[in-house]
Amino acid sequence: MAISHASQCGVGKVGIDAFVSLADRKFFAGGVCKTNTQLPGKVVVITGANTGIGKETARELARRGARVYIACRDVLKGESAASDIRADTKNSQVLVRKLDLSDTKSIRAFAEGFLAEEKQLHILINNAGVMLCPYSKTADGFETHLGVNHLGHFLLTHLLLGRLKESAPARVVNLSSVVHHVGKIRFHDLQGEKRYCGGLAYCHSKLANVLFTRELAKRLQGTGVTTYAVHPGVVSSELVRHSFLLCLFWRLFSPFVKTTREGAQTSLHCALAEGLEPLSGKYFRCVVAVWVSSSTLLHLCMCGTRTPWALHQVPEFVSVDGIQVWVGPVNQLWFLFQRNLC
Repeated sequence: MAISHASQCGVGKVGIDAFVSLADRKFFAGGVCKTNTQLPGKVVVITGANTGIGKETARELARRGARVYIACRDVLKGESAASDIRADTKNSQVLVRKLDLSDTKSIRAFAEGFLAEEKQLHILINNAGVMLCPYSKTADGFETHLGVNHLGHFLLTHLLLGRLKESAPARVVNLSSVVHHVGKIRFHDLQGEKRYCGGLAYCHSKLANVLFTRELAKRLQGTGVTTYAVHPGVVSSELVRHSFLLCLFWRLFSPFVKTTREGAQTSLHCALAEGLEPLSGKYFRCVVAVWVSSSTLLHLCMCGTRTPWALHQVPEFVSVDGIQVWVGPVNQLWFLFQRNLC
């Protein structure tokens, strides 16, 4: 049968469009975790692994032989995810435990139960998070984004740190976001009671995770425990469920949005890749460490101050047990939260 020139051009255009679409997908998918590291005998805790990036991270670590704990608020969803992962990976050591990061009593109960159950912990992935929530507070009175995305994980890490040190080499991976560049630590209004924007509250909490990662790395030097902050990319997940506009945007621009499997790659890289120890405290994007200057971080966390002063040029004092202690903004954040939570 003869094929017209127009038909041939049409077929050619479809082929070109398909090629361009494939190229775009590969570009927007970002980097891939290429390590072949296997994890038999290793113990992993992942928060929020009942769905999204966390579930895909848990799936891959289970596939590599790890004993994986899915720590999540909705145990039924967690059990469904665990069942799916067990069937897919043939690894029966995928367990579910209740953890509500908006309630410090739940966090302490989880940690107490885990420490009684497990004598080792090699990888802690602080993955769970909320985004664009209407204004609300956690059970302990913290603004929800700050309380769940940062403070809950801060306390969880603190409670499990001893076991991580005993199991060294061990790693802590904290999920952040590129939007941390927009965030500020507003010490005068941490709970957003004076002014609140769900989008900015999310940014603030992700900046707090970057600062926490940097400070934790300093304090863990020589212990064999390293820590990394991660930007997973723009990922199609349930995280945007509170925003109709973002849900619509995700659908319209789906070719440019990562799948949950693609979004898990940087977390997996930081959890598994060999030789990352010298990069402890760094911020990773697309499986690559991205340099973030101290002056930039100070500029972001100084409550709106515009001058990027060096750390030693910013005298900040807090009272610890009646003693005035000098700290920079990063340490100030650490002291403030540790005093209130730990």
